[in-house]
Amino acid sequence: MSDDFAEFHDELRAVARELLGKAGDAAVEWPALAGAGWTGLEASDEFGGTAATFTETAILLEEIGRAAARTPYSAVAAAGIGALCLLEPTTHRDVVLRETVAGTARPVAVLAGNMVPAAGGETACAGTGGIVPTFELVQTGKAVLLSGSADFVLDAPSATVLLIPARAADGALGITLVEPGAAGLQITGQPVVDETRSLGKVTALDVALTPQSFVPFAPGAAHPLHHLHDRAALAVACDSLGLAAAMLDATVDYTRVREQFGRPVGSFQAVKHACADMLVELTVARQLVTAALTAMATGDPDSSRSVSMAKSFTGEAAVRIAGAAMQLHGGIGYTWESGIHRYLKRATLNRSLYGSPADHRRELAARYR
Repeated sequence: MSDDFAEFHDELRAVARELLGKAGDAAVEWPALAGAGWTGLEASDEFGGTAATFTETAILLEEIGRAAARTPYSAVAAAGIGALCLLEPTTHRDVVLRETVAGTARPVAVLAGNMVPAAGGETACAGTGGIVPTFELVQTGKAVLLSGSADFVLDAPSATVLLIPARAADGALGITLVEPGAAGLQITGQPVVDETRSLGKVTALDVALTPQSFVPFAPGAAHPLHHLHDRAALAVACDSLGLAAAMLDATVDYTRVREQFGRPVGSFQAVKHACADMLVELTVARQLVTAALTAMATGDPDSSRSVSMAKSFTGEAAVRIAGAAMQLHGGIGYTWESGIHRYLKRATLNRSLYGSPADHRRELAARYR
């Protein structure tokens, strides 16, 4: 997060907060996000994008978490666009990327939300970075068939094109671009505690593909599936960071005006200590997320370690902060009208998506064995 771009980042954050605030509890209109240039942040100028980095995308992801917004942008920006940019340039890929920037397509990468890289996977699954595709391509005569399944795919029900990682018969690792309505492909909604999110199970049973449907990863892409998983996990950490900040701000504001025994409850020592604890956790979480973003932006070969640290700590901290916010709001904090339940449920789901804190800490510990 270079200071050279601080002014631009502040402006981006302010515009995002205003745009998301207009939607309230309703779903954010996709054309509005595309019109604001969000879908083209990381795309190159030849596709109508701005050639920014994931650092700028992360600012929007944090603001989405702060607003607990209903939008598939997180899945599209983190894994969808990330996957398209890692592929070899082909006509099909270029068309999808150009439509994504224009706002007419919503590509969703089929990454199972309950999957984490296996500890020591660099040797166990060479070329994948510890993540093995759950879909496979089978050549039968002249036809190529896709089969497999993935659970808890974020925003799969709203996708206009699915980006399904698979390994071709010749061993090449890449992405198959499949439309949701393809014969043999099924997307089943999976209800979760967080009502602001949409997840689904993607199942493919002998889905016939055209030759141009499979696009291999570019030769220079090292461990692309692990990289995509890191982007998705870090995106969730940014979301958790934003919602935690929103809960701290709401709690401080409320305890300043809520009175008990003739004085604001924020003047009580126990409440002060609780808010201070929330601030400490939020500050540590922000430092870890910033370090992970810096490592990813600079191409640090050990960026996965920073991502695991950020995801594990921020996921737990957000749940604790949202829980403390509900308690410090008193009885009103437990009502539906307060809206705090939306943040607590979202934080609870974020803690589990793309690896629980225990999963990521297990992976971190494996590095020192």
